[in-house]
Amino acid sequence: MAPTLRDGDVLLVSFRKRARPGAIVLVRWPSRPDQLSVKRAVERAGERWLVVGDNQFASTDSRELGPADVLGVATFRLWPRPGRLS
Repeated sequence: MAPTLRDGDVLLVSFRKRARPGAIVLVRWPSRPDQLSVKRAVERAGERWLVVGDNQFASTDSRELGPADVLGVATFRLWPRPGRLS
């Protein structure tokens, strides 16, 4: 699958909206607490989520790092191509 987002895209993230499968989410892995990533939620795994990148061949995600803490849900791309995210 082609990536929905590219490096440098500016996103609006809701920290109140609940994640659901298929949502684009802002995450942090327990093993990498200083790193934030944007991934697609797949399924809940206890208190955390299994997440994957849209580019399965070049993505570091739950297949490698395990479940992640979801901090928020990306709802809108502000720049460079403004639009709602699905």
